Amino acid sequence: MIKTSRIAGAVLGVVALTGSLAACGGDSLEKEKGGSASGGGSDNKGTLVIGAASFTESKVLAELYAQLLGDAGYKTSVTTVKNRELYEPSLEKGEIDVVPEYAATIAEFLNAKVNGPKAPDEKPVASGDVAATVAALTKLAEPRGLKVLPAGAAVDQNAFAVSKEFAEKNKLTTLSDLGKSKLKVKIAAGDECEVRPFCAPGLKKTYGIDVAGIDPKGVGTPQSKQAVKDGADQLVLTTTTDAVLDGLVFLEDDKKLQNADNVLPVVNAKDAGSQEIADVLDKLTKVLTTEDLAELNRKVDAERAKPEDAAKAYLESKGLLKK
Repeated sequence: MIKTSRIAGAVLGVVALTGSLAACGGDSLEKEKGGSASGGGSDNKGTLVIGAASFTESKVLAELYAQLLGDAGYKTSVTTVKNRELYEPSLEKGEIDVVPEYAATIAEFLNAKVNGPKAPDEKPVASGDVAATVAALTKLAEPRGLKVLPAGAAVDQNAFAVSKEFAEKNKLTTLSDLGKSKLKVKIAAGDECEVRPFCAPGLKKTYGIDVAGIDPKGVGTPQSKQAVKDGADQLVLTTTTDAVLDGLVFLEDDKKLQNADNVLPVVNAKDAGSQEIADVLDKLTKVLTTEDLAELNRKVDAERAKPEDAAKAYLESKGLLKK
């Protein structure tokens, strides 16, 4: 499952606010072996290091950024760093120039870093409103020498799915429908779902869903999904970019319980804050969808495509590469 490496601990060891945060790490930059993207640089516009966290989606996004910037004349490389605790300080220092990020997650990470580890729980800055979340993120990022570029429609956040049969039988398309149905549901998820505000407690409070219990089979794992298909559980926690549903359907988060974890680039303002770089990356931001991300994840995880190859094919399909 592509998200397990981001669950819990991204906010400097504080209980995570969303189900898709980076794992804890050390204090120094320990780079893993990263792939190199299209070099470019024929126009001598400079060198850019694109940072990626160590999970599929982040690696693919970093390749998309690197190849676009390479095509625009920059010499680019991709460096995979274990987690946000390592790559964010490197971004501030200029050791990394550009990172693909998730609006709500990075906002709460910086909230904890600036205002203390309890801030995300006591005074959260992220919400289901993407514009407000990005505005709060920008306010936290700018004093740290970071520039936040516009967010797009692609979003990776907690999502809940039921079997197609269960949805059709009970006429369910939204989480509100499930709440109104008064059906008792057991959730296949990680055991932390019982206490996380965006899992069982949030489903009860926001939607009135009658949660009968948690089946701790993990987030979006094959075992969790199978339990729902078999009818042992009724609801599975996964993510919006999960491309392997096979007989399951998402229920729409129509009251926006989940925070706005829309994808957006964050750059070092001094080294990569030019309008040209922003414009290049915005070409991708404007076309990338949640479904596109899910398909890119599927190609890498299920078909074993290399992130750089999947990224190149996607950019070419959208007419975003000149070469």
